[in-house]
Amino acid sequence: MLKRKIQELMTEPGCAVNQSKSASERKKGCGKSLVPGAAAGGCAFDGAKIALQPITDVVHLVHGPIACEGNSWDGRNSWSSGSDLYRRGFTTDMTNLDIVAGGEKKLYRAIRQAIARHDPPAVFVYQTCVGALIGDDVDAVCKAATERLGVPVIPVNAPGFVGSKNLGNRLAGEALLDHVIGTVEPDDVGPCDINILGEYNVAGELDQFRPLLTRLGIRLRTSITGDARYAEVAAAHTARANMVLCSQALVTLARKMKQKWGIPYFEGSFYGISDTSEALRNIARMLVERGADAALTERTETLIAEEEARAWARLAPFKTRLAGRKVLLYTGGVKSWSVIQALQEVGMEVVGSSVRKATAADREKALHRLGDDEDKLADAITPRDMYAMFKDGKADMMLSGGRSQFVALKARTPWIDINQERHHGYAAYDGMVELVRQIDQSINNPVWAQVRAPAPWDQE
Repeated sequence: MLKRKIQELMTEPGCAVNQSKSASERKKGCGKSLVPGAAAGGCAFDGAKIALQPITDVVHLVHGPIACEGNSWDGRNSWSSGSDLYRRGFTTDMTNLDIVAGGEKKLYRAIRQAIARHDPPAVFVYQTCVGALIGDDVDAVCKAATERLGVPVIPVNAPGFVGSKNLGNRLAGEALLDHVIGTVEPDDVGPCDINILGEYNVAGELDQFRPLLTRLGIRLRTSITGDARYAEVAAAHTARANMVLCSQALVTLARKMKQKWGIPYFEGSFYGISDTSEALRNIARMLVERGADAALTERTETLIAEEEARAWARLAPFKTRLAGRKVLLYTGGVKSWSVIQALQEVGMEVVGSSVRKATAADREKALHRLGDDEDKLADAITPRDMYAMFKDGKADMMLSGGRSQFVALKARTPWIDINQERHHGYAAYDGMVELVRQIDQSINNPVWAQVRAPAPWDQE
């Protein structure tokens, strides 16, 4: 069953990459085989865990050795406005004896204990490599626990060896589709309800654009899965439209929700002033097409005009300090193109952008915003080449994830975390101002002139 599920995900028709392939190429799938022992940027279990853990009020139980939970817990800086149950680590802590005797009874006892102690609305059980290799039937245990204990127990079949972190994201979406979404029928369905897929509330970014939706009379039924509650996700099928932020992770979920419940979707971004305004316009347009009050369009344009004017006024002092500064953007997915626009809006020059984990559509958008200069796009940049760019003055600073920071710091170059570990939200209009403020504080910090100056003994 898992093999069939993976093959289906590998030939996803909603994926722009697969759409450009021939029929024979599509059958081969889009996954990259992993080499045991090699760093592959996270396994499928890791991808499923970080995609679902932002559901804040449920128990996330890892069926495997304690190291699996230790490596995946709190891997994304996702904030909560309510329950903090998701911040607690739960694991069956499989040992050698469990590998010999089987871990299904131990898993059931762990589920029963978690429900008795914490009374969650649901329990998510994550299969890992060890449990899958010894043949533990997680689906059967979850089904039995649901029937006996009266609490939904959701199997997440994504053992690490089946593929990459991105595949794990998609397997997490399948678990929601198969066992969660559509299981709760709310009594407050409205004409302006939307879902946002692929938003994980990193550093509280959800609260930078959720108030904008509220001012327009648009209700966010749920974010999948940032700051989400189980009941909200279970009622996601009643929304009128879906917005997909990270298409490579959850495009399958968006497509299947359209097939099953007729919910249309579009891909957008809340990074940068222009992209935020465009996203709000698309949401309003889609809701009006689905029967919402036509006055929503006018309200949206009024709000956009007010917020853009306020944002540009706050950004004006920074533009003269940042104009012409050169930035290397080393990230992936939606940020490979959306952040480019954000930086260009304040006069900065993006000298290069990584398109790792990006779809063909993402790559095309990034290329267009870089003036169709293919040389500025790269799947990966080696640390040696990255270091040379900084030393040769081709880039004044870098925005990337934490793993790349040491190359910039070794070259005595400013660096800002733009990935999931960051502690500042950069979404919507307020987030754009915060991003520019952080860039200004970093690139114009006097410490860089000091660390680049020759040491006193070299001056002598």
